[in-house]
Amino acid sequence: MALKLNAINFQSQKYPSFSLPPMASIRSPKFVMASTLGSQTKEAKPFSPPREVHVQVTHSMPPQKIEMFKAMEDWAEQNILVHLKPVEKSWQPQDFLPDPASDGFHDEVKELRERAKEIPDDYFVVLVGDMITEEALPTYQTMLNTLDGVRDETGASLTPWAIWTRAWTAEENRHGDLLNKYLYLCGRVDMRQIEKTIQYLIGSGMDPRTENNPYLGFIYTSFQERATFISHGNTARQAKEHGDIKLAQICGTIASDEKRHETAYTKITEKLFEIDPDGTVLAFADMMRKKISMPAHLMYDGSDDNLFDHFSAVAQRLGVYTAKDYADIMEFLVGRWKVADLTGLSGEGRKAQDYVCGLPPRIRRLEERAQARAKQGPKIPFSWIYNREVQL
Repeated sequence: MALKLNAINFQSQKYPSFSLPPMASIRSPKFVMASTLGSQTKEAKPFSPPREVHVQVTHSMPPQKIEMFKAMEDWAEQNILVHLKPVEKSWQPQDFLPDPASDGFHDEVKELRERAKEIPDDYFVVLVGDMITEEALPTYQTMLNTLDGVRDETGASLTPWAIWTRAWTAEENRHGDLLNKYLYLCGRVDMRQIEKTIQYLIGSGMDPRTENNPYLGFIYTSFQERATFISHGNTARQAKEHGDIKLAQICGTIASDEKRHETAYTKITEKLFEIDPDGTVLAFADMMRKKISMPAHLMYDGSDDNLFDHFSAVAQRLGVYTAKDYADIMEFLVGRWKVADLTGLSGEGRKAQDYVCGLPPRIRRLEERAQARAKQGPKIPFSWIYNREVQL
């Protein structure tokens, strides 16, 4: 899971920006205030960058529905675990990298570095941002293990939900490893600054506002996995255009994993629509009203408090992940889950159905207006590439 642009704010006159989510409504008696605000000075922060303030709702799923997820365990074993690949049949990062035990290792590294010289800085900004997002994997496993009814209760639970989460994490772990090693060998980036950013991001955590609720959690992951499939697919295409076929293969292989994971998460949500259409469409509308907050939106390198927005702006300009992609994903999920065809909904359910079905064209119209108003952004330095400047 990598995640790219944050919730869309179309009011910018320079370029489409991606704002932090608005304050949540209090729909549960259990909530706390996220209030770890950083200072405006540039003094070093011990572990966490400035972050948003909003009400954190917890445990919003009615307790009786936990039994529903327990009842789904046989279904999950038969329908979700099949989307995992056996370790012995899985690719590993070393399959795509120079072999350090080989006599030709130094020559292979030299070839890799020669290919990397032809790739522009703005591409590396996006590739680094993708890698950093993938490297924050501990946070994503933690988030999945907050979900009521499906979490890994012991750390080695044998429920299908827990097996999936651990094995999904193990598969995802290869993505950051592979991109990290490639970037280390290519010689184009400041690895120490990148490593600091990873440490800050993992220390900051994330709050996708899924409220310990697996309905919200699986809708969120369905969206995210498709977003990362699109993003890694586009970095693969652009690497090929820049003449680095091996880097294109790396990014394309990661995209393929993300597509397989997307299939699993969308299948879970499809089953929830079958079992509880009213509750699921309400959760879908709730998640989209809050907007999908990307996992890396608290990204920080020790100096740039707006690092995620700057990274997102470059990704938008290059066409790696854009506001149009956000609308496309929304439209895809509405169709994949046949939301428009739902019947027998409550009054609130019908309102939620109308909202989510009408959202993709509304997002497209707003995005088109924003593009018409957009002006070229400034050039800013990125610490990841030794403070060389890149156009936003």
